[in-house]
Amino acid sequence: MTKEHFDVITVGAGLSGISAGYHLQKLCPGKKYTILESRADIGGTWSLFRYPGIRSDSDMFTLGYSFRPWKEAKAIADGPSILKYVKDTASEFGIDRNIRFEHKVLSASWSDANLLWSVDVEVGPKKEKRTYTTDFLYICSGYYNYEKGFTPNFPGIEKFKGKMIHPQFWPENLDYSGKKVVVIGSGATAVTLVPSMADKAAHITMLQRSPTYITSLPSKDIVADFLRFILPAKLAHHITRIKNILIQIWFFQICKRSPDFAKWLIRARLKMSLPKGYDIDTHFKPNYQPWDQRVCLVPDSDLFKAISKGKASIETDHIETFTPNGIKLKSGKELEADIVVSATGLDLVAMGGMRLKLNGSDVDISKLYTFKGLMLSGIPNFAFCVGYTNASWTLRADLTSTYVARLLNHMETNRYKQCVPLVDESKMEKEPILDLNSGYIQRAIDKFPQRGAKRPWRFHQNYLMDLFDINFVRVNDSNLSFE
Repeated sequence: MTKEHFDVITVGAGLSGISAGYHLQKLCPGKKYTILESRADIGGTWSLFRYPGIRSDSDMFTLGYSFRPWKEAKAIADGPSILKYVKDTASEFGIDRNIRFEHKVLSASWSDANLLWSVDVEVGPKKEKRTYTTDFLYICSGYYNYEKGFTPNFPGIEKFKGKMIHPQFWPENLDYSGKKVVVIGSGATAVTLVPSMADKAAHITMLQRSPTYITSLPSKDIVADFLRFILPAKLAHHITRIKNILIQIWFFQICKRSPDFAKWLIRARLKMSLPKGYDIDTHFKPNYQPWDQRVCLVPDSDLFKAISKGKASIETDHIETFTPNGIKLKSGKELEADIVVSATGLDLVAMGGMRLKLNGSDVDISKLYTFKGLMLSGIPNFAFCVGYTNASWTLRADLTSTYVARLLNHMETNRYKQCVPLVDESKMEKEPILDLNSGYIQRAIDKFPQRGAKRPWRFHQNYLMDLFDINFVRVNDSNLSFE
């Protein structure tokens, strides 16, 4: 039986996959493409996570697409609103007609003899095996493992009589009204859960081993609202997008170049938001520099308001053991809990967990280098999308998809069948592709490809540099071999 063939196969129908579909349709209208999605829904992260208060910690003028203005009132949007926006985008541009749901990619194998990728897939609940072929493979599956999150081996967990929950698998219709809740963790998920659950819970405690940098922004962008009042929606969106990109870059550079000033600035805002005399040093003074780990954003100071009202509290301590009724800390204090939420991080997986093969041999991608942060050394006709850690994911996704479309057009114009990045490893310094020291990244970073210290092998965390390197530099780079 003849295998179905596509010019391009994209893996993943989340934010990145929908962006890929749009740019392929617009810039490569003659290409036949499909998007393979392992789940039964569009949206990726935003259709997976259902915990209370799920939201973005990036503004929607940068997390939203450059080609479709964000029109809602809140710039810091909740999960359902973001999911609707992604679905509406897919529907408006007809991208959803090219998505094949419940198609889990198991492996992809490149053949030099045929100049094709063979993509092996499991389809539907019965896991029917199917194989597609494609000229070009584009991975837009992000780096979260959708099948499991990360939970440490807590001592004494078997003694606990209450409910233990991981946010990635939130029970439908969980009733926590009047319950004592402990959220373990101090990252973006924890600081979202605590204020969202505070009103219904009897009390909620955020238990952290060490503090995180946390700052607040208004959920509404008054500049954007003014611009939308006086200008056409698309123009207002673009101006606001540029403004927010520059603010993100400015804040990141301040944190890296003048960390003491950044710490002072964050602390000053905390003093304004928390009750007088609150112990900021214990609960909000990390032992690392700003942006060594991701800075958490809370909209409208909701976390600080919950603390000020006495509905929520923070404990900075280590767990000694779980008890039947809660958690005993190393300080000797015991936290009573009916429900414990393990907001302890995500499990990362490279390339959606698929196996890559080159002429029948398995590829260890951890040994490879990233070209412009979107292709892999030695791997033909292949690209992947990874967003920023210090800014909105979609900024990078849009740039990557634009580059892939430009590359495909260049190959077609010159009748090239193969494009592969080539690197001289003897002249290359290795660096991790993701440069945060957060636990969830450090646990998995050895599974991911490396980046080089210099262009074009370096993965910048700077939109303006990438805008130039990806969109305005010629595609026919000397580090790419075309045949």
